[in-house]
Amino acid sequence: MPLPLLALMLGVFCVGTAEVVIAGILPEMSADLGVSIPTVGLLVTGYALGVTIGGPVITMLTVKRSRKALLLGLMGIFIVGNVVAALAPNYATLMGARVFTSFSHGTFAAVAWHVAALMSPPDKQATAMAKIALGFNFANVLGSPIGTFIGQQLGWRATFVFITAFAVLCTLLVYKFVPRNLSTGSETAVEDASLREQLKVFRNGSLQLSMLITVLAQGAVFTTSTYLAPLLRDVGHFAAPMVGVLLIVFGIGSVLGNILGGRAADANVMRGVLRAQAALLVALLLFWVASPHQLPAVIALFLFGAAGFSIIPALQARILSVASAAPALALSANVSAFNLGNGLGAWLGGTTIDLDFGVRAVTLTAALATSLALILSLAMWARGRRVSAESAALDTGTADTALPQKTQ
Repeated sequence: MPLPLLALMLGVFCVGTAEVVIAGILPEMSADLGVSIPTVGLLVTGYALGVTIGGPVITMLTVKRSRKALLLGLMGIFIVGNVVAALAPNYATLMGARVFTSFSHGTFAAVAWHVAALMSPPDKQATAMAKIALGFNFANVLGSPIGTFIGQQLGWRATFVFITAFAVLCTLLVYKFVPRNLSTGSETAVEDASLREQLKVFRNGSLQLSMLITVLAQGAVFTTSTYLAPLLRDVGHFAAPMVGVLLIVFGIGSVLGNILGGRAADANVMRGVLRAQAALLVALLLFWVASPHQLPAVIALFLFGAAGFSIIPALQARILSVASAAPALALSANVSAFNLGNGLGAWLGGTTIDLDFGVRAVTLTAALATSLALILSLAMWARGRRVSAESAALDTGTADTALPQKTQ
């Protein structure tokens, strides 16, 4: 991988790790801060909401900034936020630090993808952006388990020190290898006018429904994934050091699922969406059944990781298929929908525990959210088939009436 792309991918890995690592150190943070596990889980919700709301706003405010300078500034925000988190004397300060840190997340990822495209020839841009996206996968495969291990051995604050140190390294790599003279789109007035026109795409009912499905499906994943540590320790009776290892199993499943989900969506977008959601529903139910039994629980955890991350490329491909007039804007909004789902899931899981259903029940709550997403997807698929059939019938009828009539 070229060094500029590697620097950007590592930056995405860093911000992705900061988002997901909380799941592995919930018990340690709960004990040290004197708050419940569901309350600590809300740190995920706060971060996700910060990405959802702050990211698009910061992106619009910084549209004229140099891409490299913006990347460095965003990493500066990220570093400051994680330093405050590591030193936070109480839960309220920690929540504030998490929200502040999250403001850098969405814009950094978006600008990293943009810069990767600017540095690549037209026929290689998608490949370059895919390499940047690997950072999020590696955050689950490596970042979260490593951060969990550090937090369990040295305390949860050490996890934020690790993230801060890695962010400093990423900042140096971006400064060293990312080119300074990158176009930021000099025709700003044209872009602004185009944006106003593109906003009309959100009137599309299919796009609105697709984004709602994204929120529900991603919410189902985070309803369970946020509480994996207590689920594995309290229900599966795994020793604390094993949680980090098991999160690697989950992460490997996520990488495989991302690949398979993309291939399925390439073949047929809606079938890919339906299959991914059906697989997620089955995996969640299997996880509920298997969670008290260690070997089956490991298998179910792997399947959950694969199914949970297979929905991402499928849902993104669906957004592209219904928003061809403004694909970039729609995809950006769908990233916010994913993060809104992250926050919703963390809240749903915490509420399930607070209502005394037990941590094991978060898998059933997630299954209910997945079922709703699947029902909406089936309805959207059926409507699409009906519209296509009506359109084909109309075209056939028009062709028939255009045929010359035989003389009787």
